[in-house]
Amino acid sequence: MKNFKKILAEYEKFPQVIAIAIGGSSSAKTSDNFSDIDLYVFTKNDISVQEREKIVKKYSSKYETGGEYFGSGDEFFVDELNVQFDVMYWSKNWFEEITDNVWIKNYPSNGYTTCFLYTLKNFDIIYDPENWLKNLQEKIKTHYPLKLKENIIKRNMMLMKDKPFASYYEQIAKAVKRGDKNSVNHRISAFMASYFDVIFAKNELLHPGEKRLVQYAKTNCKILPKDFEENINKLFSVSDDEKLLIIETMFNNLKSVL
Repeated sequence: MKNFKKILAEYEKFPQVIAIAIGGSSSAKTSDNFSDIDLYVFTKNDISVQEREKIVKKYSSKYETGGEYFGSGDEFFVDELNVQFDVMYWSKNWFEEITDNVWIKNYPSNGYTTCFLYTLKNFDIIYDPENWLKNLQEKIKTHYPLKLKENIIKRNMMLMKDKPFASYYEQIAKAVKRGDKNSVNHRISAFMASYFDVIFAKNELLHPGEKRLVQYAKTNCKILPKDFEENINKLFSVSDDEKLLIIETMFNNLKSVL
């Protein structure tokens, strides 16, 4: 794709750029007709929005540059390729720190602990003159750290229900009693984030993100809770009064496989 290579060459010219990679569903081979091309541009220093917009205007009549909604990035529809580009500008130092905090220091998060590492592992590197990004990929090719696995499971099981105060289960129960549907949905989303974080840690798999998780887990996880898919489907189809019982069942079934 000639125009695709021309666009990539535009970003390679910036002295601030240390590496460029394609990520998301394109690199992980899970893209569909709704998928965009996710382009990750790693920088030592910021590139001005004005300079970025000059590139975008060459190839697109429909674009948004300088967006900071989900981090620094540009989105534009490439007219001749009939495809949307999502360009994300990530700091070299920040990404190194993320990698070290999780893989070396074994810090867990409230769900999604290893998502950035999944992205790193599945990068299709297209520009990396100093082999910086390749070396970072090599760093996470070691066996899944046992301490990280333990930390993810402990933290997220506590958050889901084991905490004596303000667990997601307790918060959902209070929201149901109040008839606060917005809070119910908000806390269930947090519960599910921790639920999948534990499942992937137990299976020593990097967390793939927020899309198609049920199918990914069924395909890749050797260990899953009893009635895994059935209970998830029920959770999002029953009344709020019934949700709490399903959540408790999901939690207990998960605990039984740990």
